[in-house]
Amino acid sequence: MKKLIIFDMDGTLIDSSLTLANAINYVRNQLGLKAMDEQLILKSINEPTIKPAEFFYNADSFTPQHEEWFSHYYTQNHEQEIQLYEGIRNLLVILKLEGYKLAIATNAYRVSAIQSLNHLKLVKQFDVVICADDVPNGKPHPDMLYSILKTLNLTTEDALFIGDGERDQLSAKASNIDYLMVNWGFSDYSNAIHTVEQLQQSILEF
Repeated sequence: MKKLIIFDMDGTLIDSSLTLANAINYVRNQLGLKAMDEQLILKSINEPTIKPAEFFYNADSFTPQHEEWFSHYYTQNHEQEIQLYEGIRNLLVILKLEGYKLAIATNAYRVSAIQSLNHLKLVKQFDVVICADDVPNGKPHPDMLYSILKTLNLTTEDALFIGDGERDQLSAKASNIDYLMVNWGFSDYSNAIHTVEQLQQSILEF
């Protein structure tokens, strides 16, 4: 039995598709760039071969100004635009009752992530939340997962990572942590887990 379940956030726990797309387009507007199609944004978020700053903002890397604009839109609009996927809250309660430690590894900025988790009344469910600006390299690098293990004094064998895209999968592979892919987020994988009920069963059987 695993001791720790690590979740990706956007596209796995939280349906934040509208807010993410709108926030990215808000930054693009500030930069004088045309709006990008929402589906293209969502498809590209988990694509490990692209450089996100270059793809979304024509920049070499994300800057503090990008983060400020993104966070401004997110703060003003996330309460109206995000929601939990159906069944997730109950799943987390069950896992806690079963004795698992819970963590989040998200490529979101910490300010945005904590705002979302507080709004959805989820933050207290998690023992650790690691965000993109907490580590040198976000997913698909393994830094977030290693940071969570170090904080909780656990090993890779103790953990199971759950996500919705290739960045998550590659991060799990790089850190040698078992991985489950879900299919209700921003990606579409025919051989992934399609319901929260299936996910719960898979976790408990691991």
